[in-house]
This record gives sequence, C-alpha cells and structure tokens, in this order.
Amino acid sequence: MNTSGATATSGNGLVLRGRIVSADLDVADGIIAVAGGVITFAGPASGFPGESGPARPDRILLPGLVDLHCHGALGADFADGSAEGATAAARYLHSRGTTTLLASVVTGPPAQTLRNLEVLRQLAADGLIAGSHLEGPFLSSGQCGAHDPALLLEPDLDLLAAMMTAAGPTLASMTLAAELPGMAGVVELLTRHGVIPSLGHTAADNTVAAEFLKQAAAGLAEFAGLAGAAASMGGAGVLGSAGSAELFGLGDPAGSAPPSGRLRPTVTHLFNAMPSLHHRSPGPVSASLGAARAGEAVVELIADGVHLAPETVKLVFDLVGARNIALVTDSMAATGLQDGQYKLGPLAVTVQQGVARVDTTGAIAGGTSTLLDVVRSTVAAGIPLQDAVTAATVVPADVLGVSAHVGGLRPAMAADVLVVDPDLTLAGVLRRGKWVTQLQ
Repeated sequence: MNTSGATATSGNGLVLRGRIVSADLDVADGIIAVAGGVITFAGPASGFPGESGPARPDRILLPGLVDLHCHGALGADFADGSAEGATAAARYLHSRGTTTLLASVVTGPPAQTLRNLEVLRQLAADGLIAGSHLEGPFLSSGQCGAHDPALLLEPDLDLLAAMMTAAGPTLASMTLAAELPGMAGVVELLTRHGVIPSLGHTAADNTVAAEFLKQAAAGLAEFAGLAGAAASMGGAGVLGSAGSAELFGLGDPAGSAPPSGRLRPTVTHLFNAMPSLHHRSPGPVSASLGAARAGEAVVELIADGVHLAPETVKLVFDLVGARNIALVTDSMAATGLQDGQYKLGPLAVTVQQGVARVDTTGAIAGGTSTLLDVVRSTVAAGIPLQDAVTAATVVPADVLGVSAHVGGLRPAMAADVLVVDPDLTLAGVLRRGKWVTQLQ
C-alpha cells in the first residue's frame, strides 16, 4: 500500500495527518489514528502521543459520507433485483467516498419490489448498505417525476406490511405523497417500526404537508422513547434501518442500543417533484422549510448543479442551517459511467452531458454525481466546507439513528475516513478501517 500521508503504527494501526474537517472539528494540523476498524484518536497533532510523520497541509481528512437517497451506480439499479449488480454499485459508491448508504428503490410492480427488498436485505446483512429506501408506490401521479405513473398506487396497508416483511429490519425510509387518502395510517405504521416517513413526489398544500411532517415527527419521537426504554431493559432498541453497532463491525457489548441521534422525518429532494413555492399557494416547500427551521424535519438537497441552482442551495442553508439539511445524490445507474442509454426502474433514460432524463417525458431521472461531487458543488455555491460536510455526514447519520457509529471522527467510531486534496479531489477512502480506495 502507498502510505504517502499515512504512517503505520505498532500492530495493524494507521495514522493519518492533515487538516481535519467534520461537524465538530476543524483542526488545521490534525491526526486520525485507527486500529481494529475504529478511530482511536482524532484531534490536534500536538496532542497525539505517538509517531505521526510530517505535517500534511496538502491533505484534508473528512468523515465517510452518508447518502440517504441513491438508486445505483456503475450500470446497476438497486431496483434491478440483482444481488451482483447491487453489490457492484455499493462497492463503487464506497470507493468514491460514500461509506454508508441507503439503497433507494424506484416504483415498480409490487411483486418485483418485494423481491428487490429481499435482495437488499441480504446486502444490508453483509454490511454493504445501511438499509433500503422505498421511493413509491404511494406517490402523486401529478408529481411522478421519473416514476411510471401507471405503477403508482393509493396507500394500501396490506401491501405496506408485505414490503416491511420483505425488507425486515433494514427498511429505513419511505417517500410518500402526504395528500393521498389513508396516509395517516401509513405514517403510523411506519413510525411504529422506526421507519422514516419522507415527504416527496407530492402535490399537498401547506397545511396537509405540515400535518404530515408533524405526525411523522411525533411518531418517531415516540418510537425513539420506546426503543430507549427497551434497550435499558435489555430488549431490542434498534432503528429499523440499522441501529446496531454490529452493522458497522463494532460489536454491541450491551446487546442492544437505542437509536443515536434525533430521529426526524425527511423531505425527499426539496423543490424537485413538488409544486414550486408561490406567494399565494406556498405548498409543501413552505411547510418543509418551516419544519426544518424548527428542527422538526430534515430536507434533502440534490446540490449537484443540475437539480438546483447554486443560489437555491445557499438560500436553504441560510434559512434552515446545515444541521437540518441532508445532501443526497439521487444517483442512478449511469453514475461512474459515460453518457448513454440506461434504465431507472422500468423507465428508459438517456444521459447527455451527465444529465439523466426520461426518454418519454424529459423529466430529470436522478443524478449522476457522487456525494463527494455534491459536497464540492455545495462548497462552490458559497457554503463553508464544514457546513457542507455536516450535511453529508452527521445529519443523515442522525436521521438513521446511527450517529454514534458513523458520520463523525471521534474515538470508538467506525474508521470511515476520506482523504482529499484542498480542492476536494479524492485521494483515498478508508471504510471500517480498510482502504477501499488506495491513498494517492
């Protein structure tokens, strides 16, 4: 292994030196030490007791990135039902800096969705993904975006129960149109099991959207309280996606643990696939911004330079703050590949100059950027690096209830570290203490 910028220590440990930037740290000359798959030291080089090598002002050390919304990469779609393809996509995303991710499943025929969830359940068991995200089928036909409107359904609790059974404890979140009939029952069932309701692909007005987010927040708070109580009594207290440290190879000496972080509902790619903010009809955008500003929801932003203008990205950061934003990619199968013909679920998609569009409608069909690309675009929009990193690490980890394990750089956390140049060009990726991209 090329150890430029890293110094092997006694045993199998590793020492990285450079500027450290995380939600809680901005250290000009810092050290991150790793042993046994976990971080053992993260802080100023002056406080490190071991050997560390020379200062590296040309290196920045970031936490591994956490993506709540991605559909695939490297020619594979997580809705393909292929374990081989999904594995290749996940490993590629790891190698590009997204060390924790949810596999998003676009709307498809119910039987196929059930099979997809079973495949993704095994990937989660193997530690390749943190869980799955259902984007559909309970979405608005008028705001379907890159979903086949013929496959969208009104809420069906029996189908939802079947999908939750297929996914088991790995179903993490589900995008929903708040205005559909029976949605309150869907939200109640999801939150009872710790699954995050996400407002999206919706035509709801401000009142309906606000009530959806309020109900979801209350349900998740109740779940978190019950999970904490169960853990204190030795019972299961794990967020549906992956609250256990075992997912991150850290073990869980107590046998169970409540979710770490504050569980909150999310808003699926704010502004996209919902009515625009209008001064006489503010709609779901207004409700989402209000809930995020109050700390009661997290808004997703696809800040890739395609889905949102840079000025819009900066406006949202200024309005609600980095701690209420999750940067996401919405990446599809073309991520990591060239322009050409692809699929997103059942729909044919053409990618030109990196922009994916549905062949029949011209709707944007997900993204082709990695999450590190999104962080770079966010910084270019005028957001401080620490804020952009916060929105791509600890905030989504909080949403999943796993911020005690990933999303930060503290002792005992999983050793997920990105090494980047000052221009945020990737130089190396450490995942769970192992190099998945060799340090340049």
